[in-house]
Amino acid sequence: MSERTYQRLRVARGGGVETITLHYPERRNAIGPVMVNELLWALSDARDAADVTAIVLTGDGKAFCAGGDFAQMTSGGDGPELPPKGDYADLLLTMVNSDKPIVAKVNGAAMGGGLGLVAASTFAVASTEAILGTPEINVGLFPMMIMAVLQRLVPRRRLVEMMLFGEKLTPDQALQAGILNRVVTPGELDGAVVDVVTKLVGKSPMALALGLRAFAAQDDLELEAALPLLRGRLAEILATDDAREGLMAFLEKRTPKWTGK
Repeated sequence: MSERTYQRLRVARGGGVETITLHYPERRNAIGPVMVNELLWALSDARDAADVTAIVLTGDGKAFCAGGDFAQMTSGGDGPELPPKGDYADLLLTMVNSDKPIVAKVNGAAMGGGLGLVAASTFAVASTEAILGTPEINVGLFPMMIMAVLQRLVPRRRLVEMMLFGEKLTPDQALQAGILNRVVTPGELDGAVVDVVTKLVGKSPMALALGLRAFAAQDDLELEAALPLLRGRLAEILATDDAREGLMAFLEKRTPKWTGK
């Protein structure tokens, strides 16, 4: 595991899972250039780690991520200690295109840029005490970049209403809008996330990676272009060791032993 030193994150690894915790509790984990850059590095390390199958993203304290760090937006703030790797748009693209599933563990408020992190994740499980929203218009801004990831999840009229009204959604409203997979009580949140990652860690790492890459590649394509692309991706996955092992294990009625190859 990388021994990087982070200002705004805490990173832990175990049992096939990389847990990345946004760590800026005095600002309710507001996201600025330093945190964005560190997230890009942490996600890159998790992607390259053979012993990581899934990634959990959560927040320290009572908030997931309260939104953009306005202090850094207006003053510039401290620069990143790690070499620059990209900006917030790069972070959303990295998350959406991740070939390792990212589970957002929404322990509290996820507003603005924080909601973008939830929407860009592969799964999202939230506490009933969370609140999610797009309040940017209330301070004369607009949720420009997170609009791109939200529109993949939320019906058009509902999304426009959210953004123009600066709405704050309850977890149940966010579930109904398609932003969340599951809502549980605070006491059930850890167990619900463990349930998700346990299911993921039990799958073929190669199948997960190739499947998520294919999903991202076909996401914006018309059917006529998507099917030929996916035909090729099917041939690719059929040629893997994990596919051969999985099919043989099925025929032999045993549990497959994945190698991630």
